Amino acid sequence: MFRLQQKGYLFLLGTLLAGACQQPVQHSTPQATQDSLHHLAARYYDENMALNPLQATQNGENQYNDQLPIDISEAFRAKADSFYASYQQAIKGIDTAALSGNDRITYDMLQREFDVNREALSFHDHLMPVQQFTCLPLTLAQLGSGSSAQPFKTEKDYHNFMHRMERFAIWTDTAIANMRRGIATGYVLPKSLVVKVIPQVADLAKKDTANNVFYAPVKAIPDSLGAAVKAALTTDYAAAVEKYILPSYAKLRDFMQQEYLPKARSSSGIGDIPDGKAYYAFLIKSWTTANLTPEEIFALGEKEVARIRGEMETVKNSTGFKGDLPAFFAAVRADKKLRIFKTPAAILDSFKAIESKIMPGVKKMYGHLPKTKFEIRQTEAYRAASASAEYIQGSADGTRPGVFYVPILDATTFPYTGMECLFLHEAIPGHHFQISLQQENDSLPKFRRFSWIGAYGEGYALYCESLGKELGLYTDPYMYFGRLTDEIHRAIRLVVDVGLHTKGWTREQAIKYMMDNEPLSTQEATAEIERYMAIPGQALSYKIGELKIHELRNKYTKELGSKFSLSSFHDELLKDGCVPLSVLEQKMARWAKTH
Repeated sequence: MFRLQQKGYLFLLGTLLAGACQQPVQHSTPQATQDSLHHLAARYYDENMALNPLQATQNGENQYNDQLPIDISEAFRAKADSFYASYQQAIKGIDTAALSGNDRITYDMLQREFDVNREALSFHDHLMPVQQFTCLPLTLAQLGSGSSAQPFKTEKDYHNFMHRMERFAIWTDTAIANMRRGIATGYVLPKSLVVKVIPQVADLAKKDTANNVFYAPVKAIPDSLGAAVKAALTTDYAAAVEKYILPSYAKLRDFMQQEYLPKARSSSGIGDIPDGKAYYAFLIKSWTTANLTPEEIFALGEKEVARIRGEMETVKNSTGFKGDLPAFFAAVRADKKLRIFKTPAAILDSFKAIESKIMPGVKKMYGHLPKTKFEIRQTEAYRAASASAEYIQGSADGTRPGVFYVPILDATTFPYTGMECLFLHEAIPGHHFQISLQQENDSLPKFRRFSWIGAYGEGYALYCESLGKELGLYTDPYMYFGRLTDEIHRAIRLVVDVGLHTKGWTREQAIKYMMDNEPLSTQEATAEIERYMAIPGQALSYKIGELKIHELRNKYTKELGSKFSLSSFHDELLKDGCVPLSVLEQKMARWAKTH
């Protein structure tokens, strides 16, 4: 998956809202309307970066690298609500009839963003601000590692992050106060998630200069800064870690262990918190960009699971295996011949070999290739146990590569069967192509260059898994079975996510359904189900988006016949960046009319 980026993290400066609250002047000419929209989009991006400085850092906008908002505070949330409300009002002044196709995409995406962000603030996720998959305590550790988006090149860079560390101490106190409110009002995490968070924060609370990731920048202070500056930074930076970071994570550890865990809930789904069912309905709409009910998604998931199981039966039979499909799952899980690696380096080399093999075919399938460089890395030890393989975007200016992270807890148990489809999804031509091309397209408004819509982004990456045979992969039946395993995994998500969050399924029930339908270990299935418990609705986006892209490819392959070009289809699919699925349908229809 592409790494989920955090919501906003900065005090909203009081002066920001003045400009946003102004109504744009009404104009009658198409050019004036276009200019007015472009101005609003540019202003929104700039002010939204000030509101969300961690997102700004991810985007390479480094003017806010010292800032960390208390984004879970009531004061911040009220300011954010006013901010989005002012833009809801401002965009009403745009005459949509005068907009070109691409400008209408911008308008529709802006309007959706304002509406969704305001609606999100009407719920109470700030009372559950810490979980094991994606939250500020984990994001800050990534930034503080020195190998992520936070720069550590100049003396000012180091002082910037020291200020963020100082702010984190305030954020932590606010988070604990919020969680106490959550305990009192029923907004609490499931127990099974809390027990995963405690060791994560405990590790980050240790004064362990060799292994605690927050000390890493101290060891990498550039020599170019000079001996005196290096010596001062070494002392001051380590002191900041020990004054703000270690005590904050220790507070979180103690609170979660002693106070929060005993009050955590035994249920698994978000439907069991106050207004949880309404919140889940909002999350479906937000993540899928589709108007689907939980019941429709559940039924679609069951249908896809049945279809893919049929394909799995065919592959199983082709290997000569005589038992049923669950027995084949068990055999695949246990077969030591499918565990071919001895070291993490060998796994990373194998992924590099996949890249080399597919690139000639990729260059025929895509007319436009990204300029952003690409790397494959092992996931850092401090987060590997709870991490999935993921892609973290490079910087738009090309100074930081896109990175495909692979968690490897034990190389000897790493299965090779899913490697080809995993690479197609996370790396090339999946997330690396889509996100890099979007960021590199400076003809798009900045907010579109750096936007993320899961149904499109994850849907496209899952679609890329289906390109394997066309790219010369999946020649080994076990590799193709790995591809089907990944596909059924996304179909299973439709069933278990809705099951957990609206049908009262238990964590154990969801784990069993997953293991009955794909060859996962108990540990792997548990980590997956707990991820869906932590971020409801996100896992729905993959299959919903993929099905839409396949629908569009099949439609235009038939309609255009000999005029259909897969390279042209892919270039059009990617050139406008992440868009809601309804917008995708409209723009692909316009493309087809020109062919």
